[in-house]
Amino acid sequence: MTSINTNVAAMTALQTLQSTNSEMESTQSRISTGYRVNSASDNAAYWSIATTMRSDVKALSTVTDSLGIGSATVDTAYNALTSTKDVLDKIKTLLTSATQDGVEKSKVQDEIKQAQGQLKSIADSASFSGQNWLSVDSSASGYKAVKEMLGSFTRSESGALSTGSIKVDTGSLALFDASSSKTGLLEKDLAATTTAKDTKFAAYMGTATNTAGTATTKGTWDTSATVTAGTHDVTLGDTDVMSFKIKIGSGTETKVSITKSTVDSALGSTDGVIDSEADYAAVLKKALDDSGVQGGTWAVASNSLTITAANNNESVTVSGLKVESFGASDIDISKAGTTSGDIKAFINIVDKAISKVTSAGSTLGAVQNRIDLQSDFIGNLKNSLEKGISTLVDADMTEESTKLKALQTQQQLGVQALSMANSSSQVLLSLFR
Repeated sequence: MTSINTNVAAMTALQTLQSTNSEMESTQSRISTGYRVNSASDNAAYWSIATTMRSDVKALSTVTDSLGIGSATVDTAYNALTSTKDVLDKIKTLLTSATQDGVEKSKVQDEIKQAQGQLKSIADSASFSGQNWLSVDSSASGYKAVKEMLGSFTRSESGALSTGSIKVDTGSLALFDASSSKTGLLEKDLAATTTAKDTKFAAYMGTATNTAGTATTKGTWDTSATVTAGTHDVTLGDTDVMSFKIKIGSGTETKVSITKSTVDSALGSTDGVIDSEADYAAVLKKALDDSGVQGGTWAVASNSLTITAANNNESVTVSGLKVESFGASDIDISKAGTTSGDIKAFINIVDKAISKVTSAGSTLGAVQNRIDLQSDFIGNLKNSLEKGISTLVDADMTEESTKLKALQTQQQLGVQALSMANSSSQVLLSLFR
């Protein structure tokens, strides 16, 4: 039926054209924004997931920044430790040169003092972003030995958020500690006082002058001493030096110095512990051998040390027993009474400090390696999330451009169809002419 009141063909053509125009607007929006899902109305589920994932990517960027700061802090401390080791090597070389006869110890000490000052300067300068792991004050309010760096950000299946951290125990890294304990790697350990060690050492050895030809009893020179194994044990720390003076008959009085290295070498141990009569005897023999004591001979039985003067009618005198603590930054060879034995003991202390600094550097190297691995992982994780977001909401520009061409053609055809539908009513007028 043909009607002048209702143009069905025009209505159909108009509806088709409007639909085409609507699709063109959506396609042009995708092309201009690059997004297939640009708002919640486009696809609520995909938009919600993508929005959450974008938030997580921003959080991971913060983690990356934190790891960057942590990496720089670790690098600063590591470089300072490397420089510290170089200076300690120099001090060790200077001390070694001072063991030679004819060397003016005061001049060598001048160089050592400058090197010690450099050690403090290095530690104080090893600061990044307000953090200094090598020069600390463990007694300060709020001090924490364990440092934490933001290392991860995770979201569970239930949506719960959590963060992880990379922890570094800087308690074993500090070179100097401004607190009263002085537990820095280059300082003498005042936390483990030498007073008790001094008392036990003296109680074990005694200070008597033995008569001619008297054999020692239970490893001491004091024949009246009563010693029970384990009662007078001594543990020498890395900074301790046990010493005494000995004169055998007409020989020269010699100062004998014992360090943790001496103990471990004599006993085949690593803990510096002397806890039995037999241990004392073995350590004392080792110390006497190393010190080049003159005027007699000595031998170790099962649990005692027997010293015999070259002339049995001469006596053996022991005096000045003590235990002291020295750090690499406290060594002074210019003091009166410093012997080659003392210097050798100082060399052992510096060598142990080098080992500690090397160990600290190894620890930081492991931390740096973990930070690098975590940084790479976070970078890859961000890329995966961004790829996932792209899959959900990004427009396929090749597809959209092809669709746009088709819609433009459909739009042109729609306009022509509408024009033809509108002109059909003009045909009806010819029926009435």
